[in-house]
Amino acid sequence: MTAIDVRPLPDAEAVAAAVAAALRTIDANIAAFGERYPGDTTVGGRYPLRANEGWTTSFWPGMLWLAHALTNDPRYRSAALGHVASFSDRLRSRHDVDTHDLGFLYTLSCVTPWKVAGDDSARAAALAAADHLITRVLPAAGIIQAWGDIDDPRQQGRTIIDSLMNTPLLFWAAAEDNKPDLSEIAQRHATQLRDHILRPDDTTFHTFYWNPVTGEPLRGETEQGNADDSCWARGQAWGIYGFALNHRYTGDPSLLDAARRCADRFLAHLPADGVAYWDLEFGDGSGEERDSSAAAIAVCGLLELGGQRYRSAALRILGSLIDGYAAPESALLLHGVYDKPKGIGVDEGTLWGDYFYLEALTRVTRPDWIDHW
Repeated sequence: MTAIDVRPLPDAEAVAAAVAAALRTIDANIAAFGERYPGDTTVGGRYPLRANEGWTTSFWPGMLWLAHALTNDPRYRSAALGHVASFSDRLRSRHDVDTHDLGFLYTLSCVTPWKVAGDDSARAAALAAADHLITRVLPAAGIIQAWGDIDDPRQQGRTIIDSLMNTPLLFWAAAEDNKPDLSEIAQRHATQLRDHILRPDDTTFHTFYWNPVTGEPLRGETEQGNADDSCWARGQAWGIYGFALNHRYTGDPSLLDAARRCADRFLAHLPADGVAYWDLEFGDGSGEERDSSAAAIAVCGLLELGGQRYRSAALRILGSLIDGYAAPESALLLHGVYDKPKGIGVDEGTLWGDYFYLEALTRVTRPDWIDHW
């Protein structure tokens, strides 16, 4: 029995109250943000504002679509649709789009309004984003390069575990635009991560390098974990959800097994309240910070996996987030960590943590809701 197994399950009243509190914060943020976007993390408890740049801006319209799913209130639909033009312009102008995170950016900002509202401009932007994403493919290695210019010697041949959440854009575009090659690219990328970024002990590397010319797998490293051989908590959570989503699209049982391996390792290394420290090598008494965003991502991944054991664990973690980590304003969750080694966004709200917390609440509140990954 793990620590999480003895935590109480949240009751329906607690979940409903958490949803109501989250919607109040979103309402206030609609007025505060206007046409701008919140930063990656809060600073001193509040989000600074910025233009549409970086990898996280789509989590804001993503939350608006979740709010609409929870309430069917047309105000949220209108606010979310108002961001499509910005993401279309960003891609058209090639502003800060040299990244694998086009999947995060355009699934939530453009695929979703196409599916929900039939917005043709959103569909066009999402398809263009998928086409741009495959310019980052290194054919010999069979991977999508993560960051920077494709010829940058420091970044060349590197992918990261987060990329498992970016391949759904390619699977969607393959079906939407009758381009099966996009699906083949996504599946090969996922299997390369299965074989190399997931370690034999079921922990994960944050990043992994391949030789871009020969395709030879080289080494694993970390950028945001405690050490190259430790297990960065958010990366392990991305593994749970990301491998599960890639299994959904491919039916490959080895990807489902990879998701379960990530989940079992994650659950076995949780502290007493079920909310992971920023690296899984830390536990209670370490003095290190939690990462509530890793917990929120893991909840969504565990719910995606399904089954009584994973669902029960997900609900217990969600209950802990509701009880001890929900924020009173600006952010939805407190106590997240962006990049501890670099001292960025430590013990702050995180935009992705907020999104996945609200997605988890939506999954639990609306069992009939169909996610857009």
